[in-house]
Amino acid sequence: MTDTSTIASPTSLAARFPAGFRWGAATASYQIEGGVHEGGRGPSIWDTFSHTPGRTAGGETGDVAVDHFHRWRDDVALMADLGLQSYRFSIAWPRIQPTGSGAVNQEGLDFYSRLVDGLLEKGIRPVPTLYHWDLPQPLEDAGGWPQRETALRFADYAGVVAAHLGDRIPLWLTLNEPWCSAYLGYAAGVHAPGRTEPAAAMAAVHHLNLAHGLGSQAIRAVAGDGAGIGAALNFHVPRPADPADPRDLDAVRTVDALANRAFLQPMMEGTYPEDLVRDVAAVTDFGFVRDGDLDALATPLTTLGVNYYSSCIVRHYDGSRPRSTADGHGDGASPWVGADHVEFPPTAPPHTAMGWNVDPEGFTELLVGLSRRYPDLPLLITENGSAFADEVDAGGRVHDPERTDYLVRHLGAVADALDAGADVRGYLVWSLLDNFEWAWGYDRRFGIVRVDYDTQQRTVKDSGHLYAAVIEAHRKGGGTDAATGAEPAGRHT
Repeated sequence: MTDTSTIASPTSLAARFPAGFRWGAATASYQIEGGVHEGGRGPSIWDTFSHTPGRTAGGETGDVAVDHFHRWRDDVALMADLGLQSYRFSIAWPRIQPTGSGAVNQEGLDFYSRLVDGLLEKGIRPVPTLYHWDLPQPLEDAGGWPQRETALRFADYAGVVAAHLGDRIPLWLTLNEPWCSAYLGYAAGVHAPGRTEPAAAMAAVHHLNLAHGLGSQAIRAVAGDGAGIGAALNFHVPRPADPADPRDLDAVRTVDALANRAFLQPMMEGTYPEDLVRDVAAVTDFGFVRDGDLDALATPLTTLGVNYYSSCIVRHYDGSRPRSTADGHGDGASPWVGADHVEFPPTAPPHTAMGWNVDPEGFTELLVGLSRRYPDLPLLITENGSAFADEVDAGGRVHDPERTDYLVRHLGAVADALDAGADVRGYLVWSLLDNFEWAWGYDRRFGIVRVDYDTQQRTVKDSGHLYAAVIEAHRKGGGTDAATGAEPAGRHT
């Protein structure tokens, strides 16, 4: 367990990380870019979803977001001021192929090329994600991720982007949080495209995995076999309500299969968990898996991206009481396909503004467990952060003590994992900027930099100043590798 009293200062916290450990931040295209009708960009499923009445808080959209499309140079300068060494951003597929296939939009490629060059000029390593949920709307009109064709089109798109940027990109992330894309988009309907079709959700799981594999092959076909490949998975850390109750232990197994192993095992081992297939047998027979798919899914990773925010409690549900809805999905359709026997009782406080519990020990547990299961696979924290209300004082300084505490405690949790032998190579805080928080609109702020949505003014919060101080302390005290950004040959984090 992390003792925060020992890591209160940036210097003492930074000292717990090895030389060469990289620091950065992450964002996503639809959440920050705006400019949805500019530069040749086509519509995405999130444009359609956010413009559908009742889908987002206050009917808010990403049409403008935080205007990164026009302000990217200032944002890169801000990253440099914070001392960031890596920046994870996502490429909007509809900027590259407005219809999701066929003709390539050169304006879109040029936009990201300028961004990559701007980052490199500041000594910031670009880490692009190829899919962070903004599927071109014409592909959804043709069936979306439940259709195999979407995975094939993703591979084409990945090859186009890699051919244009591959000489400057050390690490590609294919997908962000396919759990959300499949289950929240096609089973629960709370994310775009807003469908509630459990069988379609399971088909989407496979075709997202297939897209990762085929996309990875397409990247290496043009960027070389040495191209770094990863995926950013949002791992769940489920714990039983009663560790002595075998039914609650089975609930943990079910959630782990649906949330974690449904993606990690095919990517790493080229197989689907047998228990997952049994759990969803009433919904699908996995007939969407074709010969050769599993080999493609297991295209070797060089890095595993880990997204972590909170843990959860699960227990067996027998129908004798109202189902607990502490998983945040209320009385609507459930994202948990084939898990009618599982419920999520409330977790103990503290909680973030999202209602998620604060559990840094769960972060350590996750990282250590992943490294033990796949000891030869380096880990990169691709997202970790928290939403809290900010306080802006009379002088314009932004105070966010709860987010600052969350950041310190979770950095300490990463250090604990390193001490326990986990191979973690870097940390990307979520998020660089306040932004459009999907169905929550602009009501939840995750940024270490505050954005005034009326003026688009950026202000570094206390949490951002703390993070910059940790990075600077590590640079000064971390040895040659940390100062130069050098890393051993073959590492792609």
